[in-house]
Amino acid sequence: MNFLRKFIRLISAVPMFTASVALFFLMVLTFSDVVMRSAFNMPIEAATELIRIAIAIIVFSALPIVSARGEHIAVDLLDPIFVRSPLMRFRDALVALGCGLMLWLPADRVVDLAERARSYGDRTEYLDIPTFYIGWFVALMTFVTAVILVVQGLLMLVAPKSLGFFRK
Repeated sequence: MNFLRKFIRLISAVPMFTASVALFFLMVLTFSDVVMRSAFNMPIEAATELIRIAIAIIVFSALPIVSARGEHIAVDLLDPIFVRSPLMRFRDALVALGCGLMLWLPADRVVDLAERARSYGDRTEYLDIPTFYIGWFVALMTFVTAVILVVQGLLMLVAPKSLGFFRK
């Protein structure tokens, strides 16, 4: 069991490291673009498309991990109603299952869009990067998030104590 815990932590470190590297790249790129634009009147022309790609990498790399750990933003307006009743677990399970199932549709649509971009040969304007790679990455990470949320929802219903294993 300890091996599985270490393996899951190692696997979850990869997307967070990817997001961290993309964030650092984004900071350096933005700083360099501002300096080049202000001091030398020579902006980095490809900065806009690199920023878009970096933001997609940051958001969709972190999405499965944030969802698995339950670190996403949550609105707790109805918590006082559920805290005193045993329905809180069922509410959380239904929310996780619903979110997981709802994420499947946009992920499937992004696969269609990525395939269309591949078939049309779509590329970015300045750097000539094929756009379908980013689409596939977004779709893959959204599918992973959907599966994680569905598994969490099922575990909340069947074995709620096992969820502590996946949390920090």
